[in-house]
Formats: sequence, C-alpha cells, structure tokens
Amino acid sequence: MPEATLLTAQSGLDGRDRGLVWHPYAPLNGPAPYAVSAASGVRLSLTSPDGSAAEVLDAMASWWCAVHGYRNPALDAAAHRQIDDFSHVMFGGLTHEPAVALAERLVAMAPGPMAHVFFADSGSVSVEVALKLALQYQAATGSPARQRFLTIRGGYHGDTFAAMSVCDPVDGMHAAFPGVLAPHVFAPRPPIATLAVDEAGERWIVDEDDQARWETEFRALADRHAAELAAVVVEPVLQGAGGMRPYSPRCLRVMREVADEHGLLLIADEIATGFGRTGRLFGCEWAEVAPDVMCVGKALTGGYLTLAAVLMTARVGAAITGSRFGALLHGPTFMANPLACAVASASLDLLAQSWRTDVARVGAGLRQGLAAARALDSVQEVRTVGAVGVIQLDRAVDVPAVTAAAVRNGVWVRPFRDLVYAMPPYICTQDEVATICAGMVAAVREAHG
Repeated sequence: MPEATLLTAQSGLDGRDRGLVWHPYAPLNGPAPYAVSAASGVRLSLTSPDGSAAEVLDAMASWWCAVHGYRNPALDAAAHRQIDDFSHVMFGGLTHEPAVALAERLVAMAPGPMAHVFFADSGSVSVEVALKLALQYQAATGSPARQRFLTIRGGYHGDTFAAMSVCDPVDGMHAAFPGVLAPHVFAPRPPIATLAVDEAGERWIVDEDDQARWETEFRALADRHAAELAAVVVEPVLQGAGGMRPYSPRCLRVMREVADEHGLLLIADEIATGFGRTGRLFGCEWAEVAPDVMCVGKALTGGYLTLAAVLMTARVGAAITGSRFGALLHGPTFMANPLACAVASASLDLLAQSWRTDVARVGAGLRQGLAAARALDSVQEVRTVGAVGVIQLDRAVDVPAVTAAAVRNGVWVRPFRDLVYAMPPYICTQDEVATICAGMVAAVREAHG
C-alpha cells in the first residue's frame, strides 16, 4: 500500500498513530488502536476509534504485569524516593542498594536453593541470558558439544532470536524466521489438565493414558539427544502465549528427573507464571520442583518499569566462575536499573502482604463468572488456573469485534488465536471480577454467538 494512504487524515491521537507507529503483531494499516488518557486502580479511560469515551476494567493487567493496578500509592512512592536519589547508573564496576536489596529478596523467595541473580532489561532478554548461561555451564563442565535445548511444543519464551528458537516452531508466532533460528529439540505438548478446586481442595485432573504416553515420548526423545543437549526449557504448569494451556505438575517433575539423569540444566521460564499468577508463588511449586535457572519478569515491578532477572543455583554460578571466561557473557545497558529495582522491591512488599488471598479471590470469581460461557454455541472450552481465566472458541476470534463488544460492556481484553482470556490485576474486587467475566461472555456472544 502506498505510504500516502497509510497516513490518514483522521483527527485525534489514533489518526496521528496510524501509519506512523508500529504496534505488536499488527500491520501499519491495521485496526485503529484505542487511546488511553488515564489509568487508575484497575480501570483505563479510553477513547474508541469512533471517538466515544469509555471507562473499562483492565482484564489484561497490561499483558499480565500490572498486578497491583495503576497509580498504586506504594509503587508511586518508591519511584519518587528513588528518582530523588538517582534514576540510573551503569552496573559495570558499580553497585547500589536497590539492586542488592532486590537480589536478596528474590533469592530468599525463590523455589529451591537459588544463590545468584543476573538482572536483565526484559523477559525476552532474561531468556537469552539463561540460554547463554546453560551453554557456558556445559562448556565449563566439560561438555562443549552440548549446544541444543529440549523443550515442548506450544511454548513461548519471547521475541528475541535465541528466545524465538525455543518457542513452538510450527504453531508459534515466529514462523517467518525459519532459516535463522537454531534448530532445537521439541517434545509433544503435555496433555492439557484441569485444575479442580472444591471443598476437597485443589487437584489436577488429566487423562492418565495420555500422560503416560507423553512421559514415554519425552524420556525417549531426551535419551536420543542427550549428548547434544544443554538444558530443558519450560514454562511451569501453564503455557501462556502458546495457548493458555495448563498441564499436570507431574510433567514438570518428569522434566526435572530427565534433566538430572542426563546432566542437563532445568530452566524455568516463570516470567508469566511467577509471583502468584497460577495460585502458587511460582509455578514450579505445584510440582515441588526446584529449577537450576529461573527467569522472572512482568509482575516483578508491578508493570511500572521493564525489568527481569535470571536466578541460578550456586552450582551453576561456581561452574561459570571457574571457567576460562570467569563471567556470564552478557551486560545490558539498563541492567539493574535502580529505579526499576526500587519499584520491584515495593512490588514484592505488596505481594508478600496479600497475593495468596487476592489470587484465590480472583480465581474463584473467574471460575464462577466464566461458567456461563459454556452455554454459547461458539465456545469449545472454559478453563481457569489461579488468576487466569480462558474462553476457548471453536474458531479464530474476530479480534476487532470482540474487543469492541467488550469495551461496550466495560471491559478491556486482548484476544488472540481462538482465545478470549483474562489475567486481571490481583487487586480486583469480587464485583470487578464479576463485571470482567460478564463482559467477556457478552462480547463472545455478540461477536460469535
């Protein structure tokens, strides 16, 4: 399309945006975006492409990170205090209290004996660092030929190149780059599981025969490729952007056993699943598994600033330190940004106070409120895990139609593939969760029947 036709004469922010600003996974001449003028608590003030104003509940928590909502007083105060001191300083040869304090907090709360923290500037970069770390570890321990990774189909680990290479190579979002992505080893998706919550407690329900077949295939694949593998890479118990698919903690235990049997590291990508989202502080805790390396991000700063971290055991750290390089070969400019670290510590303070009761409340509301979607002809399945609620359709979602219908019903959602889902801020009240669910069900009914 000629450039002139991309730059519309439409007035307003969306008109200035259209044809100028790239949005994620969207064409320059795609549907006009909604303009945000304010955000507070769990609400966004929007202007729709047609010019109408709306106040909506953010069912997305800004892609799963704004768990404490917007303009949170504790996070605002932490940001103000730190910016009055200094907002950034290089981390090469220097250190500062916000970074050290945050690292101490992360090591103390992590599953298993984590000992070291490497700060990165985004979730994708933290995965890059974790993969480089695994390769350096194998070389340092006498296995430099171990250059590949074992993972499962349906995974998503980020949009940078090494991260893309361990995402699903067929059904993922990176099929446009087959010639430049390193070929890794992909096991089948684990069978989908249901987390049942009732008076008897919580239990994972899965077809035992499907589970046994998956385990046999996974172990056989690891056996065949063991000599070339550096690590197992996985999102614990819930595959996020790969389809919001929960799987049994037993599968994660199998991955831990396989890693131990073959001298591999287990890398847990907890960027989406960490900090309470699945109903445990970290997804690994469902399986009572401790990874060797763990990536965290998203909710780490409560959505205020971009920050991620790679945690590792003392064994991994000692191997790298004793290698010929002596260092983990990575160093982002904004590594350990003090402003982000200060806000992250305040975010962890808030999580420590109430994440368990908050996630339980949101999860109960999602289970109750989304149940009505099962009666719709277009709905294939409804599932929930922790503070995640998913309506899966029997067809691809009409994203503009569902988005517009949801906004009319007072809710912001960002559907993809065949999914209309919610990962709301933890601070949502029972009534707000009910409104989110009602808006999602109404939007699917209006757009798809």
